[in-house]
Amino acid sequence: MDQPIIECVPNISEGIDENVIGEIVKSITQSDKCSVLSVEPDADYNRTVITIAGHPEAVYQAAFQLIKSSIELIDMRTHKGEHPRLGVVDVCPFIPLSNYTMEDCSNLAERLAKDVSNQFGVCTFLYGYAATNPDRKLLSTLRKGEYEGLKDRLDNNDEIHGESTRLPDFGPKQWSENVAKSGGITIGARDILIAYNVNVDEKDAVVAKKIGSIIRGSGRLIKTLDGKKMRVRGMIPEIQGMGVTLESHSISQVSMNILDVNKCSIHKAFEICKSIANDHSVKLKGSELVGLVPLSAMVESGKWFSNNPNASTEELVECAINGLGLSQLEHFDPKQRIIEWALQEGVN
Repeated sequence: MDQPIIECVPNISEGIDENVIGEIVKSITQSDKCSVLSVEPDADYNRTVITIAGHPEAVYQAAFQLIKSSIELIDMRTHKGEHPRLGVVDVCPFIPLSNYTMEDCSNLAERLAKDVSNQFGVCTFLYGYAATNPDRKLLSTLRKGEYEGLKDRLDNNDEIHGESTRLPDFGPKQWSENVAKSGGITIGARDILIAYNVNVDEKDAVVAKKIGSIIRGSGRLIKTLDGKKMRVRGMIPEIQGMGVTLESHSISQVSMNILDVNKCSIHKAFEICKSIANDHSVKLKGSELVGLVPLSAMVESGKWFSNNPNASTEELVECAINGLGLSQLEHFDPKQRIIEWALQEGVN
């Protein structure tokens, strides 16, 4: 990896219609400079996570084409799904992998946000390291109120956002039919983030929601009968999480983002969820990774589950897959799901 390499992980608001997903992915030009490493639709979330990696300029062009196709093919006015979302491409982050800086990725994000808003007349928001204001850094802050609240934000009838987070960075500042169809598109630059779901053997997400509120850094908001509110912080600052139902499998999930895997390993998140679930007499049914994962993170978890101090990298990866139950819902192929191995294989 002596050439500059970046990753882009756009999340599109379509996880059911295979034809639409296929058309959007097909619009991306792939070459020896840019590959689509994974396409992961989720019907319950009605969302698809797409991982692209390669040379920065080629990845930029791929992201632009994906957003263009998503604007043409997805209509937010009819979109329903379990996962929070703001627009047709709910989030599109650039992540530096090799010989490329976070500042460079932030510049790419700003350029893309400008180009998309100028050419298609849609609202674009910058987040993460590309944010134009510290208040706008968190995706969850910009996404408050979701798509359904966007009209009030633009019409200045919004009670959730202050002036520092209410409006898009680029594009229309007023509601229109074009904005109604596309929603808001959030583009940014961030560190490697691991999207990780732990499966809970229950249908109604009661325990999963409890786990999410205990483990996530933001904790839970306590409300009294007389209207008083108090925010109690959670266990792990590096985790964003919530409990949701997964109707297609008749289970629930603790859906998490691990923001810094060096401070909170995958197996740590898994074991905490397992411990809390056990307290409520509920079992786990494995877990799943969404998108790709760094090799180092899998090796670290493999060491936790392995009893062999001399285990090879491949053996440690296998221990992580088995210990975390990553193949319980569908087969986890490390050659396609580990960033370094996928880039070597040239998966597309």
